[in-house]
Amino acid sequence: MYSCLKKAPFFAAPVLSVLLSCASGPVDVPVDMPPAKIIQQAQEATDRNRYNQALQYYYIILERYPFDTNNREYIELSMGAEYEIAFLHYKQKKYAGAKGEFTALLARYDTTDAELLPPQYRILAEKVLTRIEEKLIERPELALRDEG
Repeated sequence: MYSCLKKAPFFAAPVLSVLLSCASGPVDVPVDMPPAKIIQQAQEATDRNRYNQALQYYYIILERYPFDTNNREYIELSMGAEYEIAFLHYKQKKYAGAKGEFTALLARYDTTDAELLPPQYRILAEKVLTRIEEKLIERPELALRDEG
């Protein structure tokens, strides 16, 4: 296969990379898998640029550990997953969607439960949101990527 790629047109490698990254189907996460292991799987998928696979893991975290102000562990897990989902959309250049997700995450810090929330996600979300807004001001057409 490698020798074929060397002879292929210059665009073959990027196309192959996109196809392989999309080739992964639904992730299999046993019901008894601990959340730390699910997050590890998501991070490993991210490291391999398999963003859609990583997103699936983070959505599973949100499904199994929904935001609940009466459960500190669930707060940490759901806030982390929400941040990572928004950040993955940012990495995919889905700026309008990521902007909405970061804005929703930051809105949680404007509630009476703000003192229960982990501060790191607010700081990180504000930084990335600023970058997104700068990109959208420079190139408004980037907001259209979310539609395709």
